[in-house]
Amino acid sequence: MTNNIKTNQETKKKLPKTPKQKTIEFIKNLFFAAIAAFLLKTFVIETSRVPTGSMERTILVGDFLFVNKFIYGSSSPRNIPFTNIQIPYFQLPAIREPKRGDIVVFEYPGDRDQLHSSEIMNYVKRCIALPGDTLEIRNKVVFINGKEAPIPPNIQYLNSFIYPKDMVDPKIFPAGSGWNQDNYGPLIIPKKGEYIRLSPDNIEKYRAIINRDYNRYVVTTDGDKVYIDGKVAQYYQIKQDYYFMMGDNRDDSADSRFWGFVPRDKIIGEALMIYWSWDPSIPFSDFFRLLASVRIGRIAKLVH
Repeated sequence: MTNNIKTNQETKKKLPKTPKQKTIEFIKNLFFAAIAAFLLKTFVIETSRVPTGSMERTILVGDFLFVNKFIYGSSSPRNIPFTNIQIPYFQLPAIREPKRGDIVVFEYPGDRDQLHSSEIMNYVKRCIALPGDTLEIRNKVVFINGKEAPIPPNIQYLNSFIYPKDMVDPKIFPAGSGWNQDNYGPLIIPKKGEYIRLSPDNIEKYRAIINRDYNRYVVTTDGDKVYIDGKVAQYYQIKQDYYFMMGDNRDDSADSRFWGFVPRDKIIGEALMIYWSWDPSIPFSDFFRLLASVRIGRIAKLVH
């Protein structure tokens, strides 16, 4: 009797799965794989495509990057996928804060005089200055806190001409600074918690920060007074840390020199590795020529 029961149990175990059982198992595996991929992309590794040449020769147009989100504190999705609709999100604690020299992926905060960017898009730049730093550029050379900053290994200057100090670029941040991209500053990077004394002479450095904190245009001036939301304001407390970003392709980079500071809550992660690279000027319709343009030597290359 015992042997018969054992034989029946073994027979049941060896019965092949029905098509219905196979389908259910496949769907379950697919579901769990999708959940794992979603969690990985959300909290650990993001992917990013490089559309401009502002970081050449460090990163080329057509490079596809893995971005380490975990290191600066992963966040849940910030917007509805494939839309510009922002949604509430939460952020995990950071392993460490961005450092000078890190290649950082961040959400573009908006143009110099814009409340918010009209489109949600990621930028890739090198972190040049940290909260509380004093930045100055003298004849294209960057100085941080009075000392010459380390030069990135793949830095390049396309323009041999240096804009002299007295040549004013009206597109430079902050408005009315009298600076240009080659002779810039000194500029102090805002730091969380510090109180800034406001005046009509310095308000352009902080106008966007304050307006964005209120999520509307609230800063005005009248004579020697600054007003925030209709009230006279002599001081303003900085709500979060800010960073100054620049491209390694210094003469062809729309960066913090033109549109201002990057707030901490816009930072997504650190560029980690190139996982794919090809020539984006070739249309996808010409697939085989596009495939032939793959830059094999750049795949799996660490970014630094």
